[in-house]
Amino acid sequence: MTGSADPAVTAQVLVDHPSAVHHAAGLARAAAAAGGLDGTAAERAAVLTSELAENLLRHAVGGAVYVQRHPQGRGIDVVAIDRGPGMAQPDRAMVDGFSTAGSGSLGSGMGAARRLADELTLRTLPGVGTLICARFHAPGAAPARSDVGLLCLPLRGEQECGDSAAVVDAPGGRTVVVVDGLGHGAEAAEASAAAVAVFREAAERPLPELLSTMDRALRGGRGAAVGLVRLRPGTVEHCGIGNVRVLLTAHDGVHSRDVGRPGVVGWNMPRPQARSVPVPEGCAVVVHTDGIRSRWADSATPFLLGLPPRLLAAALGHGHRSARDDATVLVSGAARRNT
Repeated sequence: MTGSADPAVTAQVLVDHPSAVHHAAGLARAAAAAGGLDGTAAERAAVLTSELAENLLRHAVGGAVYVQRHPQGRGIDVVAIDRGPGMAQPDRAMVDGFSTAGSGSLGSGMGAARRLADELTLRTLPGVGTLICARFHAPGAAPARSDVGLLCLPLRGEQECGDSAAVVDAPGGRTVVVVDGLGHGAEAAEASAAAVAVFREAAERPLPELLSTMDRALRGGRGAAVGLVRLRPGTVEHCGIGNVRVLLTAHDGVHSRDVGRPGVVGWNMPRPQARSVPVPEGCAVVVHTDGIRSRWADSATPFLLGLPPRLLAAALGHGHRSARDDATVLVSGAARRNT
């Protein structure tokens, strides 16, 4: 996809030329094979990606396709996103035959896309844009959770991403890590990969203890900023070092914002401290590196905040990414109380 073996890394194709359609389809086919899909499913992913990219090229503005391995389990997501014009009749666009009704619109072919994908999620707003996520599951694998979204983008021109992220669900709650290796390129990617490897081995430990283990593993290398989040029903616990941001969002606004303590994991890390905050029902947790401009939260619209996690992550990466750094955003739904 981007030259990196890290399954968290996202492939991006800006759809501004006819060659982008073929390129996006090829990336989807390769990612599907790497994500455990068989040849037939990989071809379905390529065909659908080609259809989405062709629609963007013909009818949309500022369009891009993102291909992402599932952050949990096997399979891939293909997300198409643009900055307009939006669909006036999204329900009609999902009906087969809409493309032959003389519409000439972005919604052409969505009925076929719904058949090709294992899951299809669409949100649109006239004058703002359209987001579509097609999800493909690997045969025999448990379907990926619908309440997790991830975008992990290397600095433009780089083959490796200095950011990484991972999610682990366990009886004690869901634990999320987002890592920003200092700088960018191969050494930053090595640091973030080392931190994620520690996380996967010990994700159920208390968060300060887990962060201290990462600190020991990263000594002598580039170092990193790390944000750890544990989600339990009614609460979110955060423990972080460096500029990884954690926000609680709902359709009515941003409810809280937090950032890690100053320092570098692997260098001069201060004593880690965890903080818990209550989570209102229906909130999502957004965790992102400083490659996502933080001011997005100052003017977030109800349309943006109402997006499901897989589309919210794509929207933040597409619309609020810094051009000078790697950029990663992970969105998780809050843990639900048993009823």
